[in-house]
Parts: sequence; structure tokens; C-alpha cells
Amino acid sequence: MPDVASGAHACEAGVLDWVGMENIALPVRLAAAGGALVQAAARVSAFVNLVNAQARGIHMSRLYLHLDRALASEPLTPAALRRLLHDFLASHSGLSDRAMLRIAFEHLLRRPALVSANSGWKAYPVEIAATLARGHFTLELRVDVPYSSTCPASAALARQVIQQRFAADFPRGKALDHAALEHWLGSEQGICATPHSQRSTARVCVRLARGFDLPIVELVDVIESALATPVQTAVKREDEQAFARLNGENPMFCEDAARRIRDALQADERIADFHIRATHHESLHAHDAVAITAKGLSDGYPA
Repeated sequence: MPDVASGAHACEAGVLDWVGMENIALPVRLAAAGGALVQAAARVSAFVNLVNAQARGIHMSRLYLHLDRALASEPLTPAALRRLLHDFLASHSGLSDRAMLRIAFEHLLRRPALVSANSGWKAYPVEIAATLARGHFTLELRVDVPYSSTCPASAALARQVIQQRFAADFPRGKALDHAALEHWLGSEQGICATPHSQRSTARVCVRLARGFDLPIVELVDVIESALATPVQTAVKREDEQAFARLNGENPMFCEDAARRIRDALQADERIADFHIRATHHESLHAHDAVAITAKGLSDGYPA
């Protein structure tokens, strides 16, 4: 059968940086605790470059078939992804010397409640990016982690309002009644101002060092531990109270959140490079507050 893509075409000659397919729907499997495998619905992008200036195009069907076979036969690991990229290039001998793969999916993790015996599921958006260029393999892992952030400035202003109300309700020179004060502290009249908090997102991209598997769960755990206020799933009153306490103990600006994550990643031997974006979806403003820090990786902003 004729293959017009493999032939030269005078009007369309020239090399191209990347050619391929995006948003391919495929299942992927990942290793879970205890050796079990979990499956997720993914969107996959596959590319090779085109270095043969006389070739009109690449063989996209070959990329798809390699993807389908590889992702169905084994779970995602750095070694498996490197083999897949090598197959991309082997099937495009004389056409390409670089290959790239991006896999995006939501990773479901069951997370325990803070105090009660309950637990629930949380979905973490994940993207894996792998590149093989002239024998050099790079692997990057990106995850979005939601958390709660209480504004330190708002907390200080709320405390000042409470102090002013206390001074008005319990004037100097008048004996304090312990029972009355305890009742006041538990009332809306006493705690008459509260700081604003909001759901926030840490988008963390790391370049993995050689010799490690895909530490998706471990990376989520590191980020949530550094921030201390991950959003919850199943919540009873005792869990909500514990969550309020954690927010009170960990007020943070977006700058604080970015620094906390950076310090945690710098101490992790599995991570060779990183880019961190902490976004606070403000409840006070109609816009987001954002802090970005990176060791070297770029995400569209100067490091």
C-alpha cells in the first residue's frame, strides 16, 4: 500500500522539533502497597522529532501500537518508560533521534481521618514526563496536592479584634470571674473574629534521580507532611476540630508554603531537581496568591 508520509515532498522539506499525538486515552497500571497493581484512566501524549529533512512525516501508528502494547503489558516504572521510548526511536530509525512521552491521570489514594477511625479517597492529578535524547534519559513527575492555608495577617487582625472585645467586656480593675471568662471564650461574642482560610494547591514537579522508582505516594506524603494541613475526606466532629487546630498552629502565606516544600525536597535523595508553585485560592480576594521557587526546573516563569 502507498505510504506518502515516508517519501520526500519538495514543498514541505525540513526538520521538525516534535511530531506526534496528544490526549490518547489509555489505561495505565501502577504498583501499590503490598505489590498490588492499581489501574487509572490516562491521557497520553507521544512524540518524536523529525531530523530527516527529506521525510514528509513520521509513523504515528507505530507510536500508538508501541504505547498500547507496553502500557498493557507492564506497570509504569522508569525502566519501562525508557524501553518504550527506545522502541519509539527504533521504529523511526533514520527519521528521529529524540522521543518524548507524557502521561496524565488522577491517582486515587485512601487517606485516614485525623482522629476518628474513618478514611476516604482523594484524587491527586499526576503527570509523568519522560524523554530520551541521544541516549540520555530524563524523567519528571508532577503532582497537585490540595491543602488548607490560614492567612497569618488575617489571624493577627482577628486576635486584635478579640482583644478589643475582651477589654470592653472585662474592663480593667474589675475582678475576673473564671466561669464567666470560660463561657465568654466559648461564645460567638467572645471569639468575634476569625481569620480567613482557603483551599490551596501545591503543584510540584520533580526530576527524579537515577535508581529510584516512581515515588508518587511518597512525594504526596512529603508535601502533605511539610504543609501539615492537607484537605480531608471523611470527617467527624473530632476530625474537624483537629483540622481547625492544625490550621491555627500552621498559619502560612503562599511564600511560607513554597519554602516548606522546598526545604523538604532538598533533603530527599530521590529528587535531583524541582519546581514548586504554591497557589492560595483566596477567600478574601477574587484572585489567587502565588509563590514559585525552583532548584533549576522551569515551568514558564524565570527561576
